Amino acid sequence: MYTVVRHYKGNPQLMDALVERQADVEALIRAVPGFVAYNLVKSAAGGFTVTVCEDKAGADESVKRAAAYLKENLASIAVEPPEIIEGESAVHFVRSA
Repeated sequence: MYTVVRHYKGNPQLMDALVERQADVEALIRAVPGFVAYNLVKSAAGGFTVTVCEDKAGADESVKRAAAYLKENLASIAVEPPEIIEGESAVHFVRSA
């Protein structure tokens, strides 16, 4: 698996806008080939998203689609590109049912 973090520094308004558009964001990211998981984390100074895909190609596609979505829908508040942190997932586990 491959993980990409998009860190949106100093822009809590953008995070709020993405939460308000949750259905759009979910449809956009779920459609990425190899999608596994997604989280949006809000912080006082902005926030970040974490996307996990089966491979790097999927993670790269998620970055591309996210950038296009922001440009098309939230350009007035998404003025700075996010810091991108990515890599192969070394350990992954979830809570058991």
